[in-house]
Amino acid sequence: MDARDTALLSLRPRIPSAQLNDSMSSEESFQNKTLRPISKLQNDLLVAVFKNYVRKHKNVFYDLSIEKRLDYIENAIHKDMKFRNSLKGIIIGQFTIEEYALYTENSSALNKRMMNIVKERLKSNIQLLEYEYAH
Repeated sequence: MDARDTALLSLRPRIPSAQLNDSMSSEESFQNKTLRPISKLQNDLLVAVFKNYVRKHKNVFYDLSIEKRLDYIENAIHKDMKFRNSLKGIIIGQFTIEEYALYTENSSALNKRMMNIVKERLKSNIQLLEYEYAH
């Protein structure tokens, strides 16, 4: 393992609830071992990127009800490919070389898991996405 990989792994937070066991699929194992810790590490950046996305889209997000805001997050991630690719880059850029090799073997299924984790992370940070906190 090279210095970059070692440094990346040392930065990741531990997530006790993200268990690993032999009965898990390789995708679930990758999700718990790699995607969850990286998304937690990158949480503040993900929130900042979403705030910038909202700002670039005329701040309409802030005029919506909570229910509509959750839908807005969902739609932004699923329908805006440029935004989605930006979010993927934030996560993939934290992969070790070995993790990237595993990712490329099944990127389609792992992208789906990755975006679901990012979406849930943004939704759980909905209080930080209030207009007065966005500046």
